[in-house]
Amino acid sequence: MGHKTFIFIGTSGCGKGTQAKLLRAYLEKNDHGIEIFYLQTGSHFREFIKGDTYTQKLANEIMEDGEREPDFLAVWIWSEAFIKNIENKEHFIIDGTPRSLNEAVVLDTAIRFYKRGKPYVVFINTSREWARERLRGRGRADDKEESDVENRLNFFETDVMPAVEYYRQNPDYIFLEINGEQSIEDVHHDIAAKLSE
Repeated sequence: MGHKTFIFIGTSGCGKGTQAKLLRAYLEKNDHGIEIFYLQTGSHFREFIKGDTYTQKLANEIMEDGEREPDFLAVWIWSEAFIKNIENKEHFIIDGTPRSLNEAVVLDTAIRFYKRGKPYVVFINTSREWARERLRGRGRADDKEESDVENRLNFFETDVMPAVEYYRQNPDYIFLEINGEQSIEDVHHDIAAKLSE
């Protein structure tokens, strides 16, 4: 398969994190000998805001208010992870980035810098109503208030969808649109099947 890059994108609650982990397990089983660099930006952010610097405190306030972190922080978080971990002999699985068109453009410069070839963008597409029900049912602290759920869904439509369209229209990416309103197993099967084409 060679060294591949996979970018998972979709609304909150669509299951992109689950599918990224399933792809990781699939690659570990079927693509022996190639390491995997797995980046989940949400966990890096949650770890980052535990600190007590002024920047970390401001970022924590933004997260507590349910607002989107500024692009420069998101780029810094994944850039630092790239710089510290990439040997360019591994697959990349990127989960939770980009979250804006600006971030997608900057991520593209990193992919070009590392000479990653044509990345796969796995867009797990769900309706707003389906995602809303998933968010209500998963019980995470940041999904408790109805207004928080609506803010997250609005954020996806206004901020993330331009990044999705950037990838859909960009011939330098292999864009895979997956129906996310299926069982976890069926979504994973569809992803694996499209990657095998």
